[in-house]
Amino acid sequence: MDIGSAVGRDHGLTSDRMLELRRYRDSELYTETERLCLEYADHMTDTPAEVPERLFARLRELFDEEKLVELTSTIAWENYRARFNHAFGCESEGYSEAVVRPVAVGASR
Repeated sequence: MDIGSAVGRDHGLTSDRMLELRRYRDSELYTETERLCLEYADHMTDTPAEVPERLFARLRELFDEEKLVELTSTIAWENYRARFNHAFGCESEGYSEAVVRPVAVGASR
């Protein structure tokens, strides 16, 4: 979350939206498309990763194949980085010191 919140801020992500990430499904701060992408990320990072067909079908309505591949690749890469860092005990680099950061709290479902 450290580097992610720093990059997010650089791209206009507000502290309010970061704090609402834990409850994105019910938050009015996220669009329907954003909520679907976050739900997709939740399913992709589950073990085992099982994405419901209804969710994937909905994403296909919103994104062409190239964009869907990019979204899937980005989620997979971030999941890889998080698991890699966790396995090696990598600590925060302090990119987000003194700013709001959401706290990861288990499965959101």
